[in-house]
Amino acid sequence: MLLKLRSGVVYGPVNSRRLGISLGLNILPFKNKVCNFNCVYCQYGWTDYGLISEMKKEDYPSLSDIEIELKGFLGDMDVELDYITFSGHGEATLHPAFGEIVDLVNDIRDRYAPSSKTTILSNSTTVGNSEIRGHLSRLDGRVMKLDAGNRRMFEAYNGPRADVDFNSVVAGLAELEDVVIQSLFTKGEGGNFTDENLTDYIQMIKRINPTRVQLYSLDRDTPSKNIFKLIPEELTKIQILFKSAGIESTVYG
Repeated sequence: MLLKLRSGVVYGPVNSRRLGISLGLNILPFKNKVCNFNCVYCQYGWTDYGLISEMKKEDYPSLSDIEIELKGFLGDMDVELDYITFSGHGEATLHPAFGEIVDLVNDIRDRYAPSSKTTILSNSTTVGNSEIRGHLSRLDGRVMKLDAGNRRMFEAYNGPRADVDFNSVVAGLAELEDVVIQSLFTKGEGGNFTDENLTDYIQMIKRINPTRVQLYSLDRDTPSKNIFKLIPEELTKIQILFKSAGIESTVYG
């Protein structure tokens, strides 16, 4: 069963496989998935690009909404957070005021949860924009997506909106410092676990030079019926290829 959309700005905290105790921030409209990817594996289902094109600034949570919810949670918090994470049901950098929100969240974190770090789970589609890279650099961490090693796989697997260019994504990721790449691999007719993609993918990762790659497979239902979860041995095979190429990686089973 696919996940329902988030109904508020703050959710969790969740015990994340990758981030420990993480408080999620969804700064996107609550009624619609807002993303410029249409990934075959998305846990929130398919993306309606036509619907997104009709969105207005006022459809997004305001800075005031975000401040009230985040302060309210952190003020009553009885757990110690590892991370405050921009995630939610889409791509957080698409919020028209993303840069202002980064500064707001960092400020609230400093006052209410100074031991935690701010980070983002991003699909990387906007990273070709230098202004967005500047906003991302003000977070403590950046976990950025790349599942494909070439344009053909990128378009088939991630279904990018027409204005998203594969080469621009890779070039933008290479400009970010201290970036972690997250990659979801699946097999089957619609999957990216192919020899061709892995060969090209390793070359793209070398170009980006991330601090680490996070490798994982399916954990929830998907809208596509043509992809399947990798077994642990298959994820390990990818990790061995990475090690041979001098790339640090972690497998999340």
